[in-house]
Amino acid sequence: MMPFDFMSLKDVDTKGKTVFLRVDINSPLDPNSKKILDATRIRAVEDTLKALKEAKVVLGAHQSRPGKYDFTTLETHARVLQIYHNGRVKYVDDIDGPKAQDEIKKLKTGEVLVLNNLRMHKDENLDISPEELAKTDMISNLAPLFDLCVNDAFAAAHRSQASLVAFGELMPMVAGILMEKELSALNKVIYDPARPCVYLLGGAKVDDRIPVIKRVLKDNIADNILIGGLIRESFHMAQGMMKERYLALKDEEKKLVDEAGGILDKYDGAIELPVDVALDVKGERVELMVDAITDEDNIYDIGLNTIAHFSDRIKYAGTVVAEGPLGMFERRGFDIGTKELLRAMADSPAYTVVGGGHMGGMAGMLGIDDKMKHVSTGGGAMLSLLSGEELPIIEAMAKAKKRWD
Repeated sequence: MMPFDFMSLKDVDTKGKTVFLRVDINSPLDPNSKKILDATRIRAVEDTLKALKEAKVVLGAHQSRPGKYDFTTLETHARVLQIYHNGRVKYVDDIDGPKAQDEIKKLKTGEVLVLNNLRMHKDENLDISPEELAKTDMISNLAPLFDLCVNDAFAAAHRSQASLVAFGELMPMVAGILMEKELSALNKVIYDPARPCVYLLGGAKVDDRIPVIKRVLKDNIADNILIGGLIRESFHMAQGMMKERYLALKDEEKKLVDEAGGILDKYDGAIELPVDVALDVKGERVELMVDAITDEDNIYDIGLNTIAHFSDRIKYAGTVVAEGPLGMFERRGFDIGTKELLRAMADSPAYTVVGGGHMGGMAGMLGIDDKMKHVSTGGGAMLSLLSGEELPIIEAMAKAKKRWD
């Protein structure tokens, strides 16, 4: 079953064509040197580039957003891409001007031209409809130079920006290999999960996770939800713990705690919270049971009893979806929960999906990412899809299929 309705590279002939390939290679940069710290997303582009080896490829992408320290050009990204790509990669310090247009026209079959950071163009930062975006200067200048758009930017699938959604208004737009792989894996865990289906949710943003929890329980997608990370705090507060800390919260934060309480009441037994936690006491890991938590405690990880219980759930699961670290994994001694549960997933026969960002990066660092059935390149996009949101890129590809198929 594949409810996402779009064309893929199997549906088009790309030989000799000039193709606009939209990818998401937004990467973590060192604050001082601006060097790329993790090239996972850049490496992930290679399968689609191989499939386009008989085409002339113009690669469009973004890095961060205006005003942030890591908002920079894509020159370094192009150099890193060349390391992994078996073909010539060129870079142009332009997006849609005469310089870029001239380089696009000179492209030869098998070559890849990387445009500069698309978010440096005013049109890429507009919040208007795809129809209106198709009339912007950037799209109007570039579209006549392309025969086809290949969209492989899954990690940005929850964004509606010119280069992501507008080209399908003017030419065929199909999913790249990475996009198809991402949607196929998530389709499996949403619409046809092997049972029991277990969701392991951590991270810091409870407002991002609550819509996912509500949707997968309401639609009977998940059988159990295991909760860690900072979002654990909202659920423990909902059970009456840390009352002074709760009273000090802002109104919108209290609403999230109340919402967590409503979920616990409605789906009693489906949500499993840590039974013990790890504190930072003068730089040392100290564990205690949750009923002994005080308002002053600095909780940085789940405890060993919880790790054992959650690992057991994963061991006997048919499907496991993990998104967000279980503790402050950046600090030595408080990465145990995240590491051990990822190892449990790697050893499990279940269909295992790991969310992008920190969890995917940690699986790579542990050398077990290839033991997972799927490691996503997208965090926000994956959460949006799991929560039942309509993703602009998927809508744009479906619309392009109706228009151009």
